[in-house]
Amino acid sequence: MIGEEMNKDLTVGKPEVVLWKFALPLFGSIIFQQLYNIADSLVAGKFIGEHALAAVGNSYEITLIYLAFAFGCNIGCSVVVSQLFGAKEWKDLKTAVSTTFIVSGILCGILMVLGFLFAPQLLHMIHTPKEIFSDSLLYLNIYTGGLVFLFFYNIATGIFSALGDSKTPFWFLAFSSTANVFVDILFVKTFHMGIAGVAWATFLCQGVSCILAVIAVYKRLGTIPTEGTYEHFSKVLLKRLAMIAIPSILQQSFISVGNIYIQSIINGFGPSVIAGYSAAIKLNNLVITTFTTLGNGMSNFAAQNIGAGKLDRIKRGFRGGILMVYTICIPVVLLYVLSGSFFVRIFMDTNTGAALHTGVQFLRIVAPFYFVVSTKLIADGVLRGAGAMNLFMIATFTDLILRVVLAKILSTNAGVVGIWEAWPIGWCIATSMSVYFYVKGHWKRG
Repeated sequence: MIGEEMNKDLTVGKPEVVLWKFALPLFGSIIFQQLYNIADSLVAGKFIGEHALAAVGNSYEITLIYLAFAFGCNIGCSVVVSQLFGAKEWKDLKTAVSTTFIVSGILCGILMVLGFLFAPQLLHMIHTPKEIFSDSLLYLNIYTGGLVFLFFYNIATGIFSALGDSKTPFWFLAFSSTANVFVDILFVKTFHMGIAGVAWATFLCQGVSCILAVIAVYKRLGTIPTEGTYEHFSKVLLKRLAMIAIPSILQQSFISVGNIYIQSIINGFGPSVIAGYSAAIKLNNLVITTFTTLGNGMSNFAAQNIGAGKLDRIKRGFRGGILMVYTICIPVVLLYVLSGSFFVRIFMDTNTGAALHTGVQFLRIVAPFYFVVSTKLIADGVLRGAGAMNLFMIATFTDLILRVVLAKILSTNAGVVGIWEAWPIGWCIATSMSVYFYVKGHWKRG
C-alpha cells in the first residue's frame, strides 16, 4: 500500500469482497449525484408548475450531450490511471492525471462556446413546445455556464476511483447534493427566481464540489512517492487516454443524440406527456446511473488487475458484480411496478392526470427489464477496463439504434406506449452481445 490508506489496491484480497467494499460507497455516491437532477425536477414541478417540470426535462436531454463528454474524460482517465496504479508506475500515473485536466479544459471551453451559440437551434430541433421554450433556454444556458465544474468534478471522481478510493467522492457528493436541495428551495420559494433559481442552485453547488474535489486530488497525488519531477503533459499518454475516452464520448454522445431524437417524438404528444416522461425518466436514470457507476467500478477493478497481470481475479469479480446489481434490482423493480404512481407523483401535483398516467406507464413497461440492462453494464465494465472499446461500442450502438428506430416505428401505431416498448427490446439484444463478448474472453485481448 502506498501513500494514504484511502488508496486501495484492488488486486489483493478476495475479489468478491474487495469489489463489494469498493462499490458500496459508489452506490451511495450515485444516490447523492442523482439528487442534483431529481431536486431540479422536484422543485420545478412542485413549486413552479407543470410547464417548469417539462422545461427541465426537455433541457435535460441536451445536457446529456455535455455529460457524455465529461463521462468520456472520466472513464478514459480512470481506466488508464487504474492500469498504471496496478502496475505501480507512479510518474506516469501523475502525468496521466495532469494531461487529462489540460485536454479536458480545452475541450470544455469549446463545448461552452458551442453551447451558448447553438442552444436555441438545439431546442428548435427537438420541437420544443412554445409554452416551455423560454424556460428551457434559460435553464440550458445557465447549465452550460457551469460546464467546467461538471467536467473537472467528473475527472476528479474518476481519479479517486482509479486509486481504489470510493469514499472521498461520496463525502463530496453528500455535502454538495444535499446543499443543492436546500438552495433550490431557497432560490425558488424565498427569492422567487423561478426556473433560473433551479439552474443557479445547481451551478453554485456543483462549483463548490468541483473545486474541493480537484484540490483533494492533487493533495492525494502528493502522497504518492516519486523520484524527481514528472511530466505535466505526455503525447504518448494522451494517445492512450484517447483510445479509451474517444469511444466512450462517441458512445455517450450518440446515446444522447438518440435520446434527443426520442425526446422530439415525445414532444409531439404535448406538455403533459413531456412532464410525465420527465418525471419517469428521472426515476429510470437514477437506476440506470446506479448500474452504470457500478459498471465503472467494475472497470476500475478489471483495469487494476489487468495492470497487475491477474486476469483470473476478474471472473470472480464479475460474478460478484452481477450479484450486487441483482440485489438492487429486486426492490427497485417491485417498487416501480407496484407503486410507480407514488414515485411519479413526487415530482408533480396530484391533479396532473395525463402526466401521472404517462410516468406510471413508462415505469411499468421498462422496470422489469432492469435485470437485463444491469447485466450488460457489468459486462461492459470488464470490456472497458480491458480497453476492449470496439466490442463495448458494438453492443451499445446496437441498443441505441434499435431504441431510436423502434421508437419511431412503434409510436406510429401504438402512440407513446410504442416508444416505451423500444427500451426493453434494445436492452435484451445488446445485453446478449455484451455477455457473449465477455464469455468468449475477447476482452483479454482488448
